[in-house]
Amino acid sequence: MQAQVPNQMGYAPAMQYVGVGSRFLAVLIDAIIVGIVAGIINVVVAGGSHDAATATTVSGSVFGALYIVYTIVMEGTMGATVGKLALGLRVVKEDGAPIGWGDSIIRNLLRIVDGLVAYLVGAIFIWNSPRKQRLGDRIAHTVVVKKQR
Repeated sequence: MQAQVPNQMGYAPAMQYVGVGSRFLAVLIDAIIVGIVAGIINVVVAGGSHDAATATTVSGSVFGALYIVYTIVMEGTMGATVGKLALGLRVVKEDGAPIGWGDSIIRNLLRIVDGLVAYLVGAIFIWNSPRKQRLGDRIAHTVVVKKQR
């Protein structure tokens, strides 16, 4: 049975924080979506370049920038990316309120740190947090939770 916590409307089920596994699957789904779009952009922008180093730099830069913008916009407007929506996950404030643009910008710009060493830095933060928060979540005061039905 899920614990009950007080809120402004009485009592509601406690938030169920999401760990590394589900978050990884959501990131994988999002990376595939962004990768397809970035690949198309890369073909248009660097398609004429025969220099492998230039093509790789452009491709990585386009993917990275597009991924950060995508996550900021999706979470700032919907509270979740397509990957999170597909898995029934949401990003909310620590008190359960919806996040705003500022929260989304902070948590997603800090993906740069959390993503170091193939997201090992972020995973270590999540594993060592009672609310399963990565660094970006801790600074933005957000959590990733299973969507309540």
